[in-house]
Amino acid sequence: MLIEIKELDFTKGDGLIPVVVQEYKTKEVLMVAYMNEDALKKTLDTGYVTYWSRSRKKLWMKGETSGNTQKVRKILVDCDYDTLLLLVEQKGNACHTGKRSCFHNQL
Repeated sequence: MLIEIKELDFTKGDGLIPVVVQEYKTKEVLMVAYMNEDALKKTLDTGYVTYWSRSRKKLWMKGETSGNTQKVRKILVDCDYDTLLLLVEQKGNACHTGKRSCFHNQL
């Protein structure tokens, strides 16, 4: 089913929705981040992922300084319309620590 941006529920997280990011080909989970409506619109307009940085309180395009960009291949919406799953082509590493995935620590 095709969903429009206006149907997404940005109200639960103070205007932000969580975004789970997976590598398109391997389905490896790369990271979890957040988007507001502007970040999602910019992502759709450019084809490259833009997030909302909660610490800097501003939009940031993934890879704008590192070159480790995420090209959007598919965006899926959960059943409650309040979380996104992005399937991306990851260039370089996804994690700011230099690891491929942010999920490299075991509990």
